[in-house]
Amino acid sequence: MAIVGRPNVGKSTLFNRLVGRRRAIVDDTPGVTRDVREAPAQLGDLAFTLLDTAGWETTGGAGLEARMRRFTERAVEGSDVVLFLIDARSGILPMDESFAGWLRKRKDKVILVANKCEGRAGQQGLAEAHGLGLGEPIPVSAEHGEGLSDLHEALARHVEPMPEEDDEKDDALDEESDEEAASRPLLLAIVGRPNVGKSTLLNRLVGEERMLTGPEAGITRDSIRVEWQWRGRLVRLIDTAGMRRRSRIDARLEAASVADTLDAIRLADVVVVVLDAADMAEKQDLTIAGRVIDEGRALVIAVNKTDLLADDQRASSRAWRKLADRLEASFAQVKDVPIVGFSALSGRGVERLMPKVFETYDIWNKRVPTPRLNRWLREMETLHPPPLAKGRRIRLRFMTQIKKRPPTFVLSVSQPQELGDDYLRYLTNRLRDDFDLPGVPIRLAMRKPNNPFASRAKKQR
Repeated sequence: MAIVGRPNVGKSTLFNRLVGRRRAIVDDTPGVTRDVREAPAQLGDLAFTLLDTAGWETTGGAGLEARMRRFTERAVEGSDVVLFLIDARSGILPMDESFAGWLRKRKDKVILVANKCEGRAGQQGLAEAHGLGLGEPIPVSAEHGEGLSDLHEALARHVEPMPEEDDEKDDALDEESDEEAASRPLLLAIVGRPNVGKSTLLNRLVGEERMLTGPEAGITRDSIRVEWQWRGRLVRLIDTAGMRRRSRIDARLEAASVADTLDAIRLADVVVVVLDAADMAEKQDLTIAGRVIDEGRALVIAVNKTDLLADDQRASSRAWRKLADRLEASFAQVKDVPIVGFSALSGRGVERLMPKVFETYDIWNKRVPTPRLNRWLREMETLHPPPLAKGRRIRLRFMTQIKKRPPTFVLSVSQPQELGDDYLRYLTNRLRDDFDLPGVPIRLAMRKPNNPFASRAKKQR
């Protein structure tokens, strides 16, 4: 089911209302949505896949608006039901009439919806909507949730209601959800500065034009999720808006896009930070990569447009060396971050990216058995004893891995406050080398062991 209409009629607001949470950026600025966003939605006992589309523009040619229009037309052609949204407060505009004329050829699957009908302001526009030749308009207010029962009645003519579930079926569904949790798709976020080729990379990976691309910087505004399979493994690709330096973000809309990108990083398993080969390791690139590491996500550096470096081998080797040096200097806590170079436009080298993504993902999920970890700890204590504190040797009692994703360890220490950051860095680096954990964040925390005699001494007192 696709929601269509001219810009700024409330398509994304209705999309968020039916999806049940904020998945699309909403702003008063016309033309916020550019790509086609997809999400599962439900209205009462009706469940369906919902598409949020860019506003319909009458522009032709090869410009951005024309490319957005082609994406909207493709969404309409591929949908079973189309919700044609108009703004009842603004009335019927020539662009509405133009779009309605195109939709009348597909009238059987079109439902006319008059949005912003709260109060009396939309009454005239609602009356005018009858003249579009698309049947009886359904008055709603997407922002306030009004009129959804009438919309449900119209949708019920196109969508089969979900069957009622008895207790036995509920149990079966619970078992299925456990299986789904065990085999859920890898969440792969593609992030970077504007115009480095993130959307082009996603299109190249999935083998079709799923994202709007072009020479204009900042085309992508929402974080768009695309379901995909790579060699039989489920992947959910997340294309994100470009992230500029915070000092340059001066518009509310761009700030919302960046916040959406940061949410995508927090939810991802692996984050691919895309760089431009013509300007590798710019300060903002390192800032974005630092965000990924701080969130504990698995990181892969992807250098796009490497075909620009092919002509000058000496300059190319200097650029690669500079990138490796800057990564090592900036992220001492994460050694050997994987780097993959390619050209997303031509496809050359892109096939190397996903094997590296899954290799990094497997390292990020690695668990070290506790007995092996403590044998290693005894060896570290012998090779490089902890420092003295107040004339006494600090004892490393016990170590265990408390979680994966990223690998997180707890070290039981007799005097944790005295151990020092240098020794913790030493242990972290040896953990990475000895247990083969390159390129992923490692978290190592300390705690003081409980004194088993403390409660007995307190009772005696």
